[in-house]
Amino acid sequence: MTPNSTVKRTSIAGRLAFCTMAMLAIGSSGCYGLGGTNINLGFLGWPIPVSPYFQHKLEEDFWKKERYDRVPILGPTTSGGPAVALDPPSDDEVVHALESARPVQGGIPLLWETQRNDVRIIKEKIADYIDPPRFYPLIGPAQLHHAHYKCTIYFDEKTTVGYPIPHTLHDREAIEVVYIDHNHFHMVGDVEPYTTPNL
Repeated sequence: MTPNSTVKRTSIAGRLAFCTMAMLAIGSSGCYGLGGTNINLGFLGWPIPVSPYFQHKLEEDFWKKERYDRVPILGPTTSGGPAVALDPPSDDEVVHALESARPVQGGIPLLWETQRNDVRIIKEKIADYIDPPRFYPLIGPAQLHHAHYKCTIYFDEKTTVGYPIPHTLHDREAIEVVYIDHNHFHMVGDVEPYTTPNL
């Protein structure tokens, strides 16, 4: 027997032992164990890859709900003073509204991607008025203050398509208009004398 054949048998035996130990380690870990419990989740027991786009989308939805989808209740308006809204929409809020109207997220790298560059935002207040006081359930007597803004966004949009015919579309004069409402409540005193109904 030659020394080369001995080395060859030893390396084959070592590889076989290593593969067996690796299969045992993989098979006996997690919820898909070979013994101990009788839990078998089938194909659900194996990890399923999920795109980070979906995680980012959930986090972004929470961000918008926390900052822009709630109606705040502010203190009463100043007596005799002009009731003017002092909170124009932020650039972040305008870009989120633009993303909802004209999305660029969620492309497929090297197949289809869209970029938005050189963004310029012009904000104009188009309406600002207060409703008369009334009683709102869960709030009480309050006035609803309406503030409507027209936001014009100028940007360069670059779309890269990689399949089936690779090409790039570059729109250097893209314009989009979004309207944002900033409605909020102002607390007031009693709207009218309230009497408890007879039951």
